[in-house]
Amino acid sequence: MSTYAAINDLSFLLVEPSDTQKKIITKALEDAGIKQIEYANSIQEAMSLLTSFPPDLVISSMYLPDGTANELIDKIRANPDTESQCFMLISSERNREHLEHLRQSGVLAILPKPFTQKDLKRAIHATLDLIIEEEIDLELFDPRTLRVLITDDSLMARKHISKTLNTMGIEDIQFAENGKEAILLLNEMEFDLIVTDYNMPEMDGLELTDAVRLDPSLAHIPILMVSSNAEDSQLSNIAQEGVDAICGKPFEPSTVRKLLAKILS
Repeated sequence: MSTYAAINDLSFLLVEPSDTQKKIITKALEDAGIKQIEYANSIQEAMSLLTSFPPDLVISSMYLPDGTANELIDKIRANPDTESQCFMLISSERNREHLEHLRQSGVLAILPKPFTQKDLKRAIHATLDLIIEEEIDLELFDPRTLRVLITDDSLMARKHISKTLNTMGIEDIQFAENGKEAILLLNEMEFDLIVTDYNMPEMDGLELTDAVRLDPSLAHIPILMVSSNAEDSQLSNIAQEGVDAICGKPFEPSTVRKLLAKILS
């Protein structure tokens, strides 16, 4: 199946109360090759449609008549039937604190208003990456036997990272909620890769990295750090502190695929 044909097959749910914004976003989606679009004006309408019309991607505005996108994503993730739903925000909101919850919830993209067609297409392709499973090609590892430890204090983030790795053929995954739990697991089991969040209670990602690099029995394990602050200056020197690669939240599956191919080769 060609990428264009695959894009034509995608179905989207647009949650947007503004008729003007609906028209703008719909035209952009149609220009990108999306033909199947349903609409909701509120959280209640969106949740009702998700049960009868499960889309490949939900695109939502931040502010809705009965709540915010943060409340919508919480309802989606809390329902076993919809918890793995792909989600994207399009909003003029710039406040990092208001966006942080969505970043931690495993959204595929956060696009500004106005957005570029290029950014929209990247988000669409990220959706395809999560739908179409393609085993990652690694020089030194069989992805089916790769042992990965995901360390993140957010359950939703752990699930999203795990799902992303699953689409690449990586199934042997263990979880820790912070660095201290990770160290306990690392001393009990063998791992080929650590994926860790930066901000965590008890022991953060940098402290976990330091502990791993100072332990001769663990120091060889590659570390991928995932952070919603990946562009901040405070993280600019982390790669020199023992982290093999840094990836921002939200992240595109293709980015993770490239980083893993690089650090595991």
